[in-house]
Amino acid sequence: MGDSGGEFESGKNQDDLIMQRQREIEKEINESIMLVGDKESLSTLEAEYLSDEIYKLKVKDLATKYKNIRRTRPDGNCFFRAFAYAYFESLLDHKEDYNSFYNIAVESKKKLISLGFPQFTLEDFHDTFMEVLAIAGKEEPNAHDELHAAFNNQGYSNYVVVYLRLLASGQLQQDADFYQHFIEGDRTITEFCHQEVEPMFRESDHIHIIALSTALNVGVRVRYLDRGESTEAIAHDFPEGTQPTIHLLYRPSHYDILYPI
Repeated sequence: MGDSGGEFESGKNQDDLIMQRQREIEKEINESIMLVGDKESLSTLEAEYLSDEIYKLKVKDLATKYKNIRRTRPDGNCFFRAFAYAYFESLLDHKEDYNSFYNIAVESKKKLISLGFPQFTLEDFHDTFMEVLAIAGKEEPNAHDELHAAFNNQGYSNYVVVYLRLLASGQLQQDADFYQHFIEGDRTITEFCHQEVEPMFRESDHIHIIALSTALNVGVRVRYLDRGESTEAIAHDFPEGTQPTIHLLYRPSHYDILYPI
């Protein structure tokens, strides 16, 4: 009996050490990596894969189509943060699109309330989302810098992410009959949304991208840097058949922003 108790205690201590190390790694990531980084030359990506022949060929192909990359923090929110930043940044130079999207964003709160989301919960997230979006409507020379600063402010940035997660959840639940086919296991769409879409730091997959891009009518092209046989980083457009406004690079469990040539 005494021995088994000691083994239990030893296992428990080991679990505690693992959890402590995970927290230390997360802290290191938070302190060393910006939520949204500066724009870099694509050559910085090439430098990462000099000794990896498969990835090197795919990055070389990417360099014929894209000139820059902007990295995001790998914290599970990278798709939503990259989506928001890339689109808001594009709106700085396209005022007609900004005006149209601003109206969509205003109406989105009413849509979520009609789907059963509590207004009290939505209010702060939507207000902050609109506040950050308003920066994209400015015609001042420092608007780009102001947008970048807002996305690197934990409070503003995370509220934008939360609101986009709620929009994706709303779209999935509105079209539950369609999206149910993509859900593995016995979970309902509502259960999936509560577990995999709405919580912060949960990683995103195709279903998140389809739902959000459909909800906001924004085209997204994702380039997949993987170990597939092609020498090209294969592109997938969401929703299918749309003209992409946002370009993202996907590497296992992570999204960054790409800038076409």
